[in-house]
Amino acid sequence: MVFIGIPILLTLCLYIQKSACDVDPNLTVENANAFIAENKDTINQTYRLKYHAMAPIGWINDPNGFIFFQDEYHLFYQYNPYNAYPNKIHWGHMKSKDLIHWEDLPVALAPDQDYDSDGVFSGSAIVKDGKLYAMYTGNSGDRQVQCIAVSEDGISFQKIDQNPVLDANSLPSNAKPQDFRDPKVFQRGDLYYVVTVSKTVDETGQVLLYQSTDLINWEFKSILLEGTKEQGIMWECPDLFELDGKDVLLLSIIQIARSGNDYSNIDSVVEFIGEMNWDEGKFAVESIKELDHGMDLYATQTATDDKGRRIVTAWMNMWGRTYPTADLGDGWVGAMILPRELHIEDGFLVQSPVSEIASFYEQVAEYTNVTLTDQTSRFHLVSGEVGEMELQANLENTNTFTIELRANDDEKTILSYDTESSELTLDRTNSGISITGNENPQVFARKVLAPLNDNRLKLQVFLDQSSVEVFVNDGRESLTANIYPTKVPSDSIRFTAEGTALIERLTFSNINLD
Repeated sequence: MVFIGIPILLTLCLYIQKSACDVDPNLTVENANAFIAENKDTINQTYRLKYHAMAPIGWINDPNGFIFFQDEYHLFYQYNPYNAYPNKIHWGHMKSKDLIHWEDLPVALAPDQDYDSDGVFSGSAIVKDGKLYAMYTGNSGDRQVQCIAVSEDGISFQKIDQNPVLDANSLPSNAKPQDFRDPKVFQRGDLYYVVTVSKTVDETGQVLLYQSTDLINWEFKSILLEGTKEQGIMWECPDLFELDGKDVLLLSIIQIARSGNDYSNIDSVVEFIGEMNWDEGKFAVESIKELDHGMDLYATQTATDDKGRRIVTAWMNMWGRTYPTADLGDGWVGAMILPRELHIEDGFLVQSPVSEIASFYEQVAEYTNVTLTDQTSRFHLVSGEVGEMELQANLENTNTFTIELRANDDEKTILSYDTESSELTLDRTNSGISITGNENPQVFARKVLAPLNDNRLKLQVFLDQSSVEVFVNDGRESLTANIYPTKVPSDSIRFTAEGTALIERLTFSNINLD
């Protein structure tokens, strides 16, 4: 009996899709937390960010379960504590009272079940009966399913016995079960809804809508929105919400069709604004636009807080590129953007850094009504590796206006505005360590169309140890990128005008959380 049973067991392990044979007994919440405690102080701090949400060690990507719960902001995230690469994915966890200071909490979920043995993938959270419910994608082998874990205190979670609550049997006939993920759960009236994404058999993206009365038993409602070939081969991280009288659907899209010389993202977050028909479960699109035009913003997730604000966070990094802090052996990769408040103006989203960040400004310089004519200038105390800069410039008589950030004798990150084309370019070609990618030939630069308002360009620029975030014309556009200067210091800021530029107002503030 023994000799017959062993080969039968091995056969089952080989042919049954990710059975319990595949669960790694070492991948537990307890082991992850012990490893973090023992090793978090060994990482290299050189490029660690000063005022952005980060994991204590290891790899971080998508934000998950972003929610205001028990008077605090909770943020979970895709996490591998053991090395700086995207495998062995857990859910990390942090919380904050002000969206700026983040407290690390114990790892919330580990890939410890047969249905999530290859990773506890992205999802969301909702409060029901005072408890926090996390809904996430369980990844195992060639299937992805949706699962639930519940917490009484928002810290310790228990996966329910009914998992998975959505699987291949829940899919429409055109969906691939191996690409079925990223549930964003919410309540509307007496019903709970979840939007998920799947790849179709035609290699396009689609958003699926399910409904439930109890968060456990789900009914397929509709294919909410279907993509075209030009709109990428897969949609990810859906987020559906109402804002300022319109319905908004955020999607992270893989391999958007671009021309060879296009300075645009191939993988990017796209905003769909329109009207939701809840009876039919269909989304009528009125406008489509890229949310951020820089190189490194992906996998958005939003939450509402006790002030009624709709706040978005995102992974400040990107797929299909190199990761210098991993290559250097620093022991970590990834961070989140500075959280942003969302509104709709003129039919499109505008983004504003959360107001809490202003409490940590230490203004060191302010200039008004300075004219530059065919020259390059620096301004006393307008410099820094970490800080916030605001600029309003009249470019009526300017051909190009350029700002060099994080500059030294050899390196610089360039913002350049061309008045003829009305394009703002963010260029990191000479920022420091080269970030290369295998998908987009224009990995070093991005452009965005940003028409002037009454001949004026308004910029708000946030600098951190290895990041740049640019808000254009009161947040109508934004560009986000990682940079890795190698020279010390790399804090100069230089302004160049071709033609005449009137700098009506320029300020620089240090940002200090201590």
